[in-house]
Amino acid sequence: MSADWRSDVLKFWFALGYARWWKRDDALDHQIKQLFLKLWAEKRELPAEAFLADPLTALAAVILFDQFPRNMFRDHADQFATDHLALAIAKEAIARGFDEQLQTDERAFLYTPFQHSENIDDQNRSVLLFNELGDSRYLPFAEKHRDVIQRFGRFPHRNAILGRAPRPAEIAAGDVYPW
Repeated sequence: MSADWRSDVLKFWFALGYARWWKRDDALDHQIKQLFLKLWAEKRELPAEAFLADPLTALAAVILFDQFPRNMFRDHADQFATDHLALAIAKEAIARGFDEQLQTDERAFLYTPFQHSENIDDQNRSVLLFNELGDSRYLPFAEKHRDVIQRFGRFPHRNAILGRAPRPAEIAAGDVYPW
């Protein structure tokens, strides 16, 4: 790790590319944990405002708090531990117009915490943001996530990890993993 944590996060993540972002890869999960767990643990103690100096700081923080935990803690509740922080950063970054200064894939990751939220208002905003992004790769996923929240009020595929009992409608629906 260099002295510039933001650069380390962004270079690492965007060097992976689209195909590797969405594919389960235990070796990659391990690598992210080895490289970024300590940074995640240190930075998560800071308030959202600490990451709003500029667009790239906000983006790096969102990736650190939203994407990396999904790799570092796959199949464990800790993967959602900093979702609230990522969402707070994303909301304020967008309010400041930071997203308008980012490239398409960068903007997509700034918007992703809305897609990971179990709040329907966040989901509706996700669809709006991804629609405005204008990249056909991302919008269908935002819509699928929103549809699951609209139907169940939460992501049923998280139930076991979070120790939640499935509701009858979720059991009847079977696997409703959004993608």
